[in-house]
Amino acid sequence: MSQNGERVTRSDVAKAAGVSETIVSYVVNNNRYVAKEKRQRVEEAIAALHYRPNNVARALKGKRSNQLLFIADQITNEYFSRIVSEMDKYAYEAGFLISLCANRNTPEFVSQVISRQYDGIIISSISFPMEYVESFGKAGIPVLLFEHRTHGELPENVATLASGLYSGARMAVSHLVGSGRKHIIYIDRISKKGNVSGPTDLRLSGYLDEMRENGLYAGEDTVIAGCHSEEELAGAVVKYLKNHKETDGIVGRNDMVACIAMYAAVGWGKRVPQDMGVVGFDNSSISMFCFPRLTTLEMQREAISRTAIDMMVQMIGGKRPENAKFETKLIVREST
Repeated sequence: MSQNGERVTRSDVAKAAGVSETIVSYVVNNNRYVAKEKRQRVEEAIAALHYRPNNVARALKGKRSNQLLFIADQITNEYFSRIVSEMDKYAYEAGFLISLCANRNTPEFVSQVISRQYDGIIISSISFPMEYVESFGKAGIPVLLFEHRTHGELPENVATLASGLYSGARMAVSHLVGSGRKHIIYIDRISKKGNVSGPTDLRLSGYLDEMRENGLYAGEDTVIAGCHSEEELAGAVVKYLKNHKETDGIVGRNDMVACIAMYAAVGWGKRVPQDMGVVGFDNSSISMFCFPRLTTLEMQREAISRTAIDMMVQMIGGKRPENAKFETKLIVREST
């Protein structure tokens, strides 16, 4: 009610917030993405006017869809397909179906996801904006975030799962240093948009921290990043080796880029592992069938998948699970 006793309407809120009634509806029902600044204005207007929405329509949202959504950067990546296959098994046993969807990083994508009323969302993405994660949380959808980067405080219904990326990258560097390597470079992901991982990225920061802790130099000029294709990456590695002949170690963000870098290094005349040691990440099929076979880090896929679904089920049931943390295993092969 307003101060004069009249019922406050959605139109009143829209006028006070300087937005359309449609935007007010999106905020009230949490069924579309709304920019942070507009959402804040609407929420402040609702509080100031003591607006109380009709809860009948919102109550309909309480129905379960028994559907989970897994959002990933690269759905063709072997790691994601294998982990979704594992999660699908545990999700089905718990009464849910799980879908895999490529991340699109747009407000429209967020709105589409919210409108489909998934019971829970699992996100494994280095680039998905935290603002969008918060939008899912505000829409009342439990979110499980696979940690790829450091982040600040998260909404109450957003939990995290650390799969060992930071400690794994440190383990890769430590292994190379232990075999006498001192000039180790890091190979970042291939991105069609040329994206470069920032300082909050867990694999990159693990590499940098372990190098520096061992008294070895590492910085922007020891990281090969921003490549759009496999061919561009191979060329960048050869160019780097021409200018830095002392390079004796490579840590790849994943097995694919590690194998490409190793191929380029061998083509340039480096012997692996005599002149250069190479370590990948993920223990994918390519790590076992390239030559020489690739030393790599393996994540606990089955345990991670089981835990992810267990956490989702708890969150959907209204419980707050403890954030989960796993470690990786070093698998030593001929490349080191």
